[in-house]
Amino acid sequence: MYKDLGIKGRVLMLTLLPTSLLALVLGGYFTWVQQADMQAQLLQRGQMIAEHLAPLAAPALTRGDAVLLERIADHVLDQADVRAVSFIGADHQRLAHAGPRMLNESPAGEAASLTLTSSTEATRFLQPVFERHRNLSAAPTNLAEDHLLGWVELEMSHQGTLLRGYRSLLASLLLVATGLGVTALLALRMSRAINDPLRRIKQGVALLKEGRLETRLPPLGSHELDELASGINRMAEALQSAQEEMQHNIDQATEDVRQNLETIEIQNIELDLARKEALEASRIKSEFLANMSHEIRTPLNGILGFTNLLKKSDLTPRQQDYLSTIEKSADNLLGIINEVLDFSKIEAGKLVLESIPFNLRDLVQDTLTILAPSAHEKRLELVSLVYRDTPLQLVGDPMRLKQVLTNLVSNAIKFTREGTIAVRAMLEDDSDDELAQLRISVQDTGIGLSDADVRALFQAFTQADNSLSRQAGGTGLGLVISKRLIEQMGGEIGVSSTPGVGSEFWISLSLPKSLDGSEDAFAPSLGRRLVAVLEPQELTRQALHHQLEDCGLEAADFSSLDALVEEVAARRLGKHPLGLAVIAADSRSLSPEDLARRVWELEEQGCKTLVLCPTTEQALYHRVLPESHSQLQAKPVCTRKLQQALSALVAPRQAAVEPSGPVVSRAPRLLCVDDNPANLLLVQTLLGDMGADVLAVDSGFAALEAVQRERFDLVLMDVQMPGMDGRQATEAIRRWESQQGLDPVPIVALTAHALANEKRALLQGGMDDYLTKPIGERQLAQVVLKWSGLTLGNQGAARAIHGPHAERALQVLDPEEGLRLAAGKADLAADMLSMLLASLDADRQAIAQAARSGDRTALLERVHRLHGATRYCGVPQLRAACQLSETLIKQNNPEAQHALEELDAAIQRLADVAREEA
Repeated sequence: MYKDLGIKGRVLMLTLLPTSLLALVLGGYFTWVQQADMQAQLLQRGQMIAEHLAPLAAPALTRGDAVLLERIADHVLDQADVRAVSFIGADHQRLAHAGPRMLNESPAGEAASLTLTSSTEATRFLQPVFERHRNLSAAPTNLAEDHLLGWVELEMSHQGTLLRGYRSLLASLLLVATGLGVTALLALRMSRAINDPLRRIKQGVALLKEGRLETRLPPLGSHELDELASGINRMAEALQSAQEEMQHNIDQATEDVRQNLETIEIQNIELDLARKEALEASRIKSEFLANMSHEIRTPLNGILGFTNLLKKSDLTPRQQDYLSTIEKSADNLLGIINEVLDFSKIEAGKLVLESIPFNLRDLVQDTLTILAPSAHEKRLELVSLVYRDTPLQLVGDPMRLKQVLTNLVSNAIKFTREGTIAVRAMLEDDSDDELAQLRISVQDTGIGLSDADVRALFQAFTQADNSLSRQAGGTGLGLVISKRLIEQMGGEIGVSSTPGVGSEFWISLSLPKSLDGSEDAFAPSLGRRLVAVLEPQELTRQALHHQLEDCGLEAADFSSLDALVEEVAARRLGKHPLGLAVIAADSRSLSPEDLARRVWELEEQGCKTLVLCPTTEQALYHRVLPESHSQLQAKPVCTRKLQQALSALVAPRQAAVEPSGPVVSRAPRLLCVDDNPANLLLVQTLLGDMGADVLAVDSGFAALEAVQRERFDLVLMDVQMPGMDGRQATEAIRRWESQQGLDPVPIVALTAHALANEKRALLQGGMDDYLTKPIGERQLAQVVLKWSGLTLGNQGAARAIHGPHAERALQVLDPEEGLRLAAGKADLAADMLSMLLASLDADRQAIAQAARSGDRTALLERVHRLHGATRYCGVPQLRAACQLSETLIKQNNPEAQHALEELDAAIQRLADVAREEA
């Protein structure tokens, strides 16, 4: 409230408030004191009157003279403030009374002295009268003779005292009001003397605020206010001067800004042109990369394809070496192209990471398995250590993580002459239930890196050794790509190295944990068996221990093969025999012949042996081991393969009976389109060798005509062709199919482009799938099976059965085969054939009935039953016919009816031959 008051109000309040409070306090105090004094005087006067009446009334009280007492009482009423007077005898009888009835009660008791009682209106006195009051002038009376004569009762009124008090209070209030009025007039005069100059100052400041800087304040009649006005005037002069200077600067700055805007507008135009040029350059770069990929991969496709075809022919060892060199060089060139394209995709921000579940241990071990041959050629040891607390089931992009790990291990192999390369995977932080903070490191014993090499290591096209005499090749993009991939995954990559000692590249990465842990479960077939381990390398032995323990085994180490054989022999008849042995061998420390002899000795002692050897020496040990398929594994062995191999040694599986005839289906009808004669010949040759029926054309126009002329199971379409390219041909085929109301034929692009946007454009343009050159037999077989449902690689048998001379390809009745299937027992073979012939007519009729009624389930059941019966008899033609019919019925193939007719003919031929031989 005080803050809301102006100066005038504050002056008035500060002047009147203390004065008013002081006047009220003092006036009230003095009025109260005066009232108290008058009250005391009233009581004192009443006491005096009562005491004076006692001697006067004593004689009359003695005589009981009521008349005299009445005169005395009347005389006393004339006194001021006396309201009533009474005289009471010793016997308490009222002898005389003057005035109205008394207001207060008589004081209680037989007091020997004056007593009184008061109220707001009056005070009543009771004065005892004694014998001594009669003789005031005589000598003192004996106290024993001083007896009570009566009482004098007097009541004093308070009205006069109150009236005088009110008069005094009124006078005080009048004086206070007068003083306050004078003070208010003085305060108003003072506030006006202060407020008027301040108002002038306020008006002047308001004018200055409005920008009228020429305003000046006049003298205000006070020294202090004149100094304030002078200061404001000086400030106004300074502001006016500053405004003029600022206006000048603004005019100058405006001119400068105008010129700068013109310059910026020109620069924006130039930047826009530069941006368009940069976008055009980026587009040209992408087209160049796509064309480069196409132009390089297209001849590489021919080189690799025909190299593989040539290696299948009869060649001399030297020619085989030449072809291997050509294939390796082409693969290296393909790897360089892939690195350049990956780098370009990362630079363009077009690389998209997947997020799928994967097994970390399998990823690490698979990577080392792929790189093992190059390491073993240099006699290097590859080791993987995945610590037990590391979660194995994760979610991420396994392909890109494997690419990074492959690059790091390849570099370690490249720059290491001898020693060990260890890959470790461990858990850094497991505080989060959903994320796992991993650290994967690749440590080698290679040449090491200096500080300068480390600083330049993750730069594009840079290697640790850039000299002309360097021993390791490559583009220098691998680590840059790895760094970008890891950073895109949200991790980091680094290196610590000592020249001459080795390097350790590490990856720190946080990946979500997968909820599916089923893939990491091992079969509990090994129990807690004790296995003997011979591994001279300490780190490899430690890794092997971890793997064996993960398989549920307990490992016992041995320093030599002799000690291992002796321990196995010693424990043979004990409570804990050694029934398994894992031996790491290489040709430098253990020759194949010595190993074969030792393995035979262990087998004689009842100990199954698994041999681990380098990939480069598998052929040496393969020929000397009796069961090399189950006793030999390449290093570094994967945990799953190790578990499977040991389980097979402990509990060998019975070999499944393979069908004597191939699983056949009709040959797929394929259309191949490519303008490059070499590629066209390659694809036609690969597919033809795998049993496909291939039509090859060299242009999009010819492809359109071929599709309009006949139906194909699959079209393999090249993308870049003169005249009508692959996209245009696909669009034309789709339009024609739509007009004719036909089901679309699957079209698979054969492209050398490797960019993701190019592949998306192909799929959006109407193609169903794509294959990136160079392509191989396996890729072709998979894509044909995917889109046509027909298998490649076993079509020769199908064409043999469907051909016009099928009855000559397979015998109707083969007694030798029947005898072999009956384990050499002629009577059993005759019985099995008799049983088949006896049920042949019934089976033939049941199959014909099911075919006529269209009951596919019954038909498939009858054909399958007949097929099972032919497996134990020497009837190869009928068996092949049953197999073909069953396969085509399962596939809902239109050729199934023709196959059933062939089956009926085969049954008839078998019956005829059986009757002739009977």
